[in-house]
Amino acid sequence: MSNLPRIGFMLGDVTGIGPEIAAKLLASGKPSEIARVVIIGDQRVLQLGMKNAGLTIPYTVYSSINDVTWPRQDLPVVDLGNTDPALFPQGTSSDVAGKLAGDTLKIMIDMAMNNQLDGICFAPLNKGAMNRGGWKFNDEHQMFAHLTEHTGFFGEMNVIDQFSTFRVTSHVALREAVNLVTPERITAAIELAQNALRAAGHQQPRIGVAALNPHNGENGLFGDEEIRIIRPTVDQLRAKGIHCEGPISSDVIFLKALKGEFDGVVMMYHDQGQIATKLLGFNKGVTVTAGLKTVFTTPAHGTAYDIVGQGIANVGAMEHAFILAAKIASGRMQT
Repeated sequence: MSNLPRIGFMLGDVTGIGPEIAAKLLASGKPSEIARVVIIGDQRVLQLGMKNAGLTIPYTVYSSINDVTWPRQDLPVVDLGNTDPALFPQGTSSDVAGKLAGDTLKIMIDMAMNNQLDGICFAPLNKGAMNRGGWKFNDEHQMFAHLTEHTGFFGEMNVIDQFSTFRVTSHVALREAVNLVTPERITAAIELAQNALRAAGHQQPRIGVAALNPHNGENGLFGDEEIRIIRPTVDQLRAKGIHCEGPISSDVIFLKALKGEFDGVVMMYHDQGQIATKLLGFNKGVTVTAGLKTVFTTPAHGTAYDIVGQGIANVGAMEHAFILAAKIASGRMQT
């Protein structure tokens, strides 16, 4: 048991489906088979999740992660006592709930930085509520980078069964994204893809690189970024031994990836790849914050306010997120 990674499990924004899908996954027993699981948060949120899911999970409450021991028959909960579900109507965004979700993640990150956790898996958050609540970042990945004192490039890795995607630009306006497509950022994104795919188990990752413009720029007719920026960068990295190919028109590259030609796709902007991954694997997709010293995974879907409290939320992506957190953390423990 001691060789299993210690994964901190955060129940998500209390107003969304996070508590329900977390409870469903924990009740299945699967997380405890691959990790030493520690629930970090408020036990009242776990109780809400159990109520919504219509099930019961045996657990023991602790005030400190240092008091948790394994092996065990139930689940440990480090109770922060910071989030009372009675104060937050389900299915309605709350800035205060967003702040508390950020506060909980901050505590978990501190634990990871102090070697008390090997990875963090969290149920869906509300980015806007976190921002309005005081965590002034465009997304949780920027927050994680700041709190782990990361320097250098990092980014989202979106994982589905068929392939993973990475981004040269992410949560910025499309008008701004075009100007951020530079040789430096493309290089960093491809290198991030190489390292992250290796950590996920691909020894020699095959990486496709998307074009920016329609029809791959049509030899400069629709834009020349492919000629001036993307292709020379890809060629340089391929010469260094990275198995990358591109630029490839974005209306073709995902068909190639779907046929198994690529393990990962580097896209130029957010929706270029998100449409493909959510269409192919909405209930299985996982988001990884790649490039940081701490392992972070979460379902690729959001808080699903339209079905909160109905007991029908699909647990598939949550399960895949936990499995991947444990896998990456285990790999790091062996290096």
